[in-house]
Amino acid sequence: MSANLTPYVEAREKKGVWEAHRFGILRRGSQLFFLLLFLTGPLLGVWIAKGTMASSMTLNVLPLTDPFVFAQSLATRHWPEMTAIIGALIVVVAYWLLGGRAFCSWACPLNPVTDFAAFLRRKFDLKTSARLRPEMRNWIAVGALIVSAVTGVIAWELVNPITAFHRALVFGLPFGLIPAAAIFLFDLAVAKHGWCGHLCPVGACYGALGKTAILRVTAEKRALCDDCMDCFAVCPEPHVIPPALRGEKTGASPIILSGDCTLCGACVDACPERVFRYAHRFDHRLAGAAPAAPQGPLPLPKGQTP
Repeated sequence: MSANLTPYVEAREKKGVWEAHRFGILRRGSQLFFLLLFLTGPLLGVWIAKGTMASSMTLNVLPLTDPFVFAQSLATRHWPEMTAIIGALIVVVAYWLLGGRAFCSWACPLNPVTDFAAFLRRKFDLKTSARLRPEMRNWIAVGALIVSAVTGVIAWELVNPITAFHRALVFGLPFGLIPAAAIFLFDLAVAKHGWCGHLCPVGACYGALGKTAILRVTAEKRALCDDCMDCFAVCPEPHVIPPALRGEKTGASPIILSGDCTLCGACVDACPERVFRYAHRFDHRLAGAAPAAPQGPLPLPKGQTP
């Protein structure tokens, strides 16, 4: 069974436009909000946030440091300043509560680019996709740490497309759009969800945080699933869904516990039967059923690839 090429249609019919798209709309609003925090300086002369997504200072009192940048700084054997340490701790705690890869879907400025590529793949039924191992992003992250240790430079920031795209949008540096364009074409023509799902080391870092995060998505009403496949069609990491959605026979938990889940809420929006909702990692309730046992890995439905 293959993923639905027209997701959201049935959800709009059964739930209405807002409920079928609310988290998608809220995510775009969130991404725009974070971008505007940095835009007020160059556009209005009022500097709310200074820096980039990798390292910033908000209102001159709130430091925020990307954990992957912090790890590379440690690898260079240069002890970070106290503001960077505090900033990294704030980010780690925040995403431990909210879900590590929530950064990828709710804050990263490249997310609309990769989402648009995924939309076009569905619209034009582009099925060809290179098979990449999800572990590649972990290898790239380790490689960046090794290069940082050898060179004494925070290596990934020299090529980080997130930072380049952020600077392009905030400071009008057009060459910063080149990596974003390359990622768009890669996701569209080479590999489905290729960048975020298989290559981005920043996502790998946040995914590690997400393994024990509190906020989760649950398939609480999985008994109502009619196998329309809309959730698989819209999920950027579809391999995280089967253990929770298909785990009724094994008694697996309805909670999506994988650190790869971006908590984008696309499955919540697209499901016409309201199978999914946001929850916390300890909420193993099933609609009309007793609490389930801890979840284990289950294979994807036939025809699905990570």
